[in-house]
Amino acid sequence: MSRVFNFSAGPAALPEQVLRQAQEEMLDWHGSGMSVMEMSHRGKEFMSIAAEAEADLRELMGIPTNYKVLFLQGGASSQFAMIPMNLIGRTGKADYFRTGSWSKKAIAEAKRYGAVNVTVNSEIDGHFSSVPAADSLRVSADAAYVHYTPNETIEGVEFPYVPATGDVPLVADMSSTILSRPVDVSRFGLIYAGAQKNIGPAGLTLVIVREDLIGTPLDGTPTMFNYATHADNESMYNTPPTYGWYLAGLVFKWLKGVGGLEGMAAINQRKADLLYNAIDGSDFYSNPVDLACRSWMNVPFTLADSALDGDFLKGAGDAGLKTLKGHRSVGGMRASIYNAMPEAGIQALVDFMGEFERTRG
Repeated sequence: MSRVFNFSAGPAALPEQVLRQAQEEMLDWHGSGMSVMEMSHRGKEFMSIAAEAEADLRELMGIPTNYKVLFLQGGASSQFAMIPMNLIGRTGKADYFRTGSWSKKAIAEAKRYGAVNVTVNSEIDGHFSSVPAADSLRVSADAAYVHYTPNETIEGVEFPYVPATGDVPLVADMSSTILSRPVDVSRFGLIYAGAQKNIGPAGLTLVIVREDLIGTPLDGTPTMFNYATHADNESMYNTPPTYGWYLAGLVFKWLKGVGGLEGMAAINQRKADLLYNAIDGSDFYSNPVDLACRSWMNVPFTLADSALDGDFLKGAGDAGLKTLKGHRSVGGMRASIYNAMPEAGIQALVDFMGEFERTRG
């Protein structure tokens, strides 16, 4: 069997080391005689898996003790509703930054539950290619929270800074960037992320929430959409996504083995630099995002002649470089280079791009 380099935006590649360990433990986890998929979520075996995964995540991210870590289901899209359901009732209003496709969806959902003030809108002629300067941001004093998307997966636009929001809690959809570099969790009121990019398989969602923001849901909030339900029951009010939680724990161990988030950041910076340098050093390829706002994780690029897109994708696929087609809303190509993408994968892509330009450009 030959594994390919998978540039999918999600579900994305997992570290091979993690997959091999899961394979070895598939039928019998640590002498239990059971697969993790078969275990009771309340049994001592899985309880130990869950506790160790949370402890490793807290260590990796430096999560303060006054934050709850929730292992949920429903993806980041469910959080678009859960966040206003749980937080907006404090004042009835919230500020949102509109910087790409995912923040647009978050805004549309939040409007169902309160007054949404879009204080940033970086869309120009139907496209997103930048974020505003940090000193230009304005926060409403009566906002219950400020929501932003640090990295827009589809457009490849990333905030190069953490917005300063004063006493107003900052909420971040970190689905595309979590665990890719160190982050000061104390600057946020709530961080959420779908697992299927840098954490583990699809089906698990992480929420890291400051304790004082739990407990004031809107009237009528369903039990399962109330953060207090999950915080009070250690994410086990109902059966959690146990196998996803287990695999996330293996990923956390893997990250600790590569030097933690500091070590991962150095690797990711090298990967991004290698690919962007190849794009910028060519007249055949281009990237539409402002230099200061380029994503480390999602790199869109276009060919000088879009008529060659199909040939490029076929040739790349034949070379073992898969899922490079750009999102249908923006076209072109997109290389998602999350934590599990090895540097060898970036080098293989760059080599193919150079050869394709030489023969078809």
